[in-house]
Amino acid sequence: MSHRHDDSQRNPSNSHPEEPVPYPHPAGGWGALKSSAKHLIQSEDAAKGVKTLLKANQPGGFDCPGCAWGEEPTAGKIDFCENGVKAVAWEVTSKRADADFFARHSLAELRSWSDYALEKSGRLCEPMFYDGEHDHYQPVSWGRAFQLIAGELNALASPDEALFYTSGRASNEVAYLYQLFGRAFGTNNFPDCSNMCHEASGVGLGLSIGTGKGTVTMHDFEQAEAIFVFGQNPGTNHPRMLATLRKAAKRGAQVVAINNLKERGLQRFSDPQSPKEMLIGSSTAISQHYVTPRLGGDMALLRGMAKFLFEQEQEQDQTDKGADTQGVIDRDFIAQHCDNFDAYEAVVKATPWAKIIAQSGLEQQEIEKLGRIYMSSERSIFTWAMGITQHRHSVATVRELVNLLLMKGNIGKPGAGACPVRGHSNVQGNRTVGINERPPAELLDALQQRYDFAIPRQQGLNTVESIQAMLDHKARVFIGLGGNFAAATPDTAQTHRALSHCALTVHISTKLNRSHVITGQKALILPCLGRTEIDRQASGEQIITVEDSMSMVHSSQGSNEPAAPSLRSETAIVAGIAQATLRATRQPAAHLSWLSLADDYQLIREEISQVLPGFEDFNERIRQKRGFHLTNSAALREWRTATQRAVFSDSALPEALMHEQDQQHRAANTGFTLQTLRSHDQYNTTIYGMNDRYRGISGERNVLFMNPDDIKQQGLTPGDRVDITTVNQPDSDNRLRQVKGFKVVEFQIPRGCLAAYYPETNPLVPLDSVAEGCGTPTYKSIAVQLTPGIRQE
Repeated sequence: MSHRHDDSQRNPSNSHPEEPVPYPHPAGGWGALKSSAKHLIQSEDAAKGVKTLLKANQPGGFDCPGCAWGEEPTAGKIDFCENGVKAVAWEVTSKRADADFFARHSLAELRSWSDYALEKSGRLCEPMFYDGEHDHYQPVSWGRAFQLIAGELNALASPDEALFYTSGRASNEVAYLYQLFGRAFGTNNFPDCSNMCHEASGVGLGLSIGTGKGTVTMHDFEQAEAIFVFGQNPGTNHPRMLATLRKAAKRGAQVVAINNLKERGLQRFSDPQSPKEMLIGSSTAISQHYVTPRLGGDMALLRGMAKFLFEQEQEQDQTDKGADTQGVIDRDFIAQHCDNFDAYEAVVKATPWAKIIAQSGLEQQEIEKLGRIYMSSERSIFTWAMGITQHRHSVATVRELVNLLLMKGNIGKPGAGACPVRGHSNVQGNRTVGINERPPAELLDALQQRYDFAIPRQQGLNTVESIQAMLDHKARVFIGLGGNFAAATPDTAQTHRALSHCALTVHISTKLNRSHVITGQKALILPCLGRTEIDRQASGEQIITVEDSMSMVHSSQGSNEPAAPSLRSETAIVAGIAQATLRATRQPAAHLSWLSLADDYQLIREEISQVLPGFEDFNERIRQKRGFHLTNSAALREWRTATQRAVFSDSALPEALMHEQDQQHRAANTGFTLQTLRSHDQYNTTIYGMNDRYRGISGERNVLFMNPDDIKQQGLTPGDRVDITTVNQPDSDNRLRQVKGFKVVEFQIPRGCLAAYYPETNPLVPLDSVAEGCGTPTYKSIAVQLTPGIRQE
């Protein structure tokens, strides 16, 4: 059955946006409820959406397909947020992008649609094939689709010409099967969304404490005396975190926000699930302290806090009073557990305050105030997100976060630790079960012991390296397990050109997105079940599992009928590809019963339990009410580093950040640093609507947030349109990277710093501008200049 499509939504940017109005209310509250109701109604099946939401994050229900924030230990019958409502409404929509839809709309036409319009087309219904000759996708059978993929893969000159991309939405079961298939095929090319977001967290934590995961649980937030929130906006990106911070603030914990923009969600929050706050219109102050360093200045801020601690310790030694400063630095813990502290102490003491102040963009007394809060707290948690990890010096900044935690023994004790807040619902689980282009030897050894085919040992390609390989014609087949690669990646023009070089691009997806219309010479869309839908296989209804940011592994089981009878689960699709590809190779891997594994996910979990430590008795333990916790070695003060001890990093501060280099040139329209970010009606690359409620934006996305003084200095007024151009660095390729017609909007942001939404500003991020030591694109530090643009009415 075909459905009518509202083609008026193709280009929503042509609507009439309203002028920005500051949001006067706390985050959450009635605004969140109204927004949730609107999105449920727009799904055209509100009753189904409400019924589905009651099973979100509940035992026996499904894990929310949104963020990876952990479940509250005392969660009741309602445990979802506005983001979860949007994700569920987006999935349960009655709209369909079926064969009829693709017959009506050519690829050329679809490429002209906005990202918002593409995804609003509805759920994908059956496999579709673009043959490179006609300008329309056409229906194809599942069997034929698998044979097309197998033919292209087996025609490659080397397995390393294949790329197996993964989104964090994928379950543990399908991710394990996917990496097993890729390695059976012969490559470690597993670029994934982690490469673009928290890779620096994994690398930095691994170097410092021997594990790439956070060390805290939800119980630790109930005991922390201080919680420092670095470079993240939970009100938009993971709203359930606000409920956790609200509880901490109400019991007296110090919550400190360190973020470049003054975000509503980090200031006040009214819990929509608190009848009292909703009825009387009250709210809770989230952050008792809020500082706004310049972009990239967090490492200098942390260095300043450490310098303050050393100074306080020295003052204590000199005065010998010790009443207020006893235990400024936990030297007993450091002596017992840590290496390289002397080198770190030397580099901190040698860093002048003038450098710290210039680089952070903060006054010394502001930094010392934060240092005093940290010094006076016996149990502190540091949380962070992409505001920390998407800079050139992101690995060094993560290690500086750990340095400060180690100084007071704040890893491995209740109410304290490191908490990188992963953005997607199973991005951490994907890495745990083997999605890793640079896999540890222990994983490869375990796989080799379990299976009778050769496991490849050479390092694979990360996301940016994969794009370059496609540009260089060294990668010929791209398979995407979820996600929206074409929109999420940097240097949009280069990425699109890279994908067009492929012989075949394949996307396993629930809804139409930009990646489906930026094709290789041939392309396949393979529609899959969503998280909320019943997954029926030969052995019956299946459950899947995911891992949240606190290393809790949960089961997830959908309850809705599939959107179309021809949909297959991601697990069944990957198994079908593996079976078709390896059957013709006559390798030992061909004898693995891929289809049987997809018939019963318990068999996959049994494989995982035999290979990965911590998953023993997986099938039994996952049936516990709230799942189980994967032991974190660093939380036990077991340091799996080369020296079996935690390691202080003694990295120097960056020589000069962009605002230090170019401040004198700002009058000439240079000297600005741009960060990309999400709107409130957005999750990752999915655009749910054209509004950004907490920032006062309505009806458009081409906006540029600026400091009011910078607006005046540039001779601009709010509402003017500007073009944004990347300032090429000396070692760049000198390509013109530019976006046009962005409306200037006043916002509380440090001078010299700008912010705008992605994917609209991803064209400005050079492909070779990546973090040192991990390859993450520098989405939060792009040198740009502004020129007047044509005002768009």
